[in-house]
Amino acid sequence: MCSFSYLKQETNLTVVTEFILLGFQGGRAFRIVFFCLLLVIYCVTLLGNLLIMALVFYTNNLQSPMYFFISQLSMNDILLTTDIVPNMLYIHSNDNGTITFSGCITQFYFFTASEIYESLLLTVMSYDRYLAICKPLHYSSIMTRNHCVASSFLTWIYSFSVSLIDTITISQLSFCKSNLIDHLLCDLAPLLEISCSDTSIVRVEVFALSVNVIILPCLLIIVSYLFILGTILRIQSVSGRQKAFSTCSSQLMVVAIFYGTMFGVYSVPVKTQSMSKTLALFYTVITPLLNPSIYSLSNRNIKVAVKKLFSNKSGMFYTGLCNSGCPCFLDAMHSGDLRPVLPIHR
Repeated sequence: MCSFSYLKQETNLTVVTEFILLGFQGGRAFRIVFFCLLLVIYCVTLLGNLLIMALVFYTNNLQSPMYFFISQLSMNDILLTTDIVPNMLYIHSNDNGTITFSGCITQFYFFTASEIYESLLLTVMSYDRYLAICKPLHYSSIMTRNHCVASSFLTWIYSFSVSLIDTITISQLSFCKSNLIDHLLCDLAPLLEISCSDTSIVRVEVFALSVNVIILPCLLIIVSYLFILGTILRIQSVSGRQKAFSTCSSQLMVVAIFYGTMFGVYSVPVKTQSMSKTLALFYTVITPLLNPSIYSLSNRNIKVAVKKLFSNKSGMFYTGLCNSGCPCFLDAMHSGDLRPVLPIHR
């Protein structure tokens, strides 16, 4: 039943001016526990991603393309959680939460831009691993500082531009059926469900855009890792194969979590609202929490940097240089990081 205090009359149509996000339904005890758990996860996510960004920015041994892109992923995770979680906390501190039409559209815009950016960034990162393992002699000449910064900047611009197209289209829809959104956030499917406009054109437009920002990047990542796998299998020694695979294992986990959840939400029909909400919670809250852990636990250089930070703050900013003053490739081979310590050429 619509809450008509949030509606207004325009040209004989009841038009929604505010939405009510229902979130997870449960008793007071459930909402208190969920609120506290969500708040802890949010704080840990912010601290973890800020730590990754600070380590990459200040630690000399992490001044390389791979770590630069990891820091960009952390920045995006902070954007995503900050866009979603505060409002989610508000919803579950009450029985439900209201959000204005403009607030809902703004949340949808940043949420969509963040998801598009992560998809494209993971594609760039897979290309970085492809060059490092399959074309090592060309790696340092291609993945220069300018190349990395330009790739990240263009990806940000493209993501926000595509998201703007989606957002403008959604904002033009009429919402007169109801102002109740049985979801955790202002996502595409729940908004289309309560719209009284013809959404067929919107669905076609969204599908066309998703081919460029989701499906095609996913295919490029698969192709990149097929080439990487072929190169790794041609390495003679077992230790060599393990060291080569260790440089991209963490990214493979992030890719699997991101695209697995994404296709699970938008491609596989979900029978219940609770399942839809759970999946949405996973890719908006849990994934940004897991990303720093995945990269820090599986990467020796980041683990060393964290240990130095907490054990000897004065020695935090160290270098990964040999006696000759050049980045030590042999040390990287020893640690399992095949190419990450190559510098970003200025």
